[in-house]
Amino acid sequence: MPVNVLIVEENPQAMAFIERVVRESFSDELNIAQAFNIDSALEAVGVEAHHDASAVGTPFPRPDLRFDIMLIDLDLPDGNALKLLAEVASRPSRKIVTTLYADDEHLFPALLQGADGYLLKEDRFEVLIETLQKIVRGKPTLSPALARRMLAHFREDTHDPEVLTAIESDVLTHLSKGFTAKEIANLLKIRWVAVNEHVSAVCKKLSASIRPSDPVK
Repeated sequence: MPVNVLIVEENPQAMAFIERVVRESFSDELNIAQAFNIDSALEAVGVEAHHDASAVGTPFPRPDLRFDIMLIDLDLPDGNALKLLAEVASRPSRKIVTTLYADDEHLFPALLQGADGYLLKEDRFEVLIETLQKIVRGKPTLSPALARRMLAHFREDTHDPEVLTAIESDVLTHLSKGFTAKEIANLLKIRWVAVNEHVSAVCKKLSASIRPSDPVK
């Protein structure tokens, strides 16, 4: 069965580069659709666009097509990509943001809105392939800065119904100090794959912790 991919990217050169990364990351048959702004992306996933959905790079087979993977640029010409993430939050797709910014000020809000991970456009081609494959397999990668931001979020929001387990907190704490997944597994006496499972659980709790009244910034 083909893997359906939607790439949302304003810059044509960046679009072509990301498509190359996607094609090199999978041996499966791929259906890749392109959108150059939020409105055309909404049209692609079957959501009514708010404005003129004119910047469509590749014709969409049908408006209700389920995309297995969405790669979404954080900086789009017709608005903040966080709004698009919010619109597709309930979709079962793997949602991955692509950006030039590695700081947690840009990436944390995307994770809060349900992104499963992120690709840094300035990383080497081989690194991007490896990162994309990990995210699609449910192994999110977190920088120490993002792990610290996550810890602070759960510790500061005392009204948050989503709380971390002791092991989840320990995994985040070690990630925030720069330890690798293998090192954390050895320190906590758990399986290496369990580290990624705990990180995935934290990301899901992070997304679920946003309340309906919270604004999308």
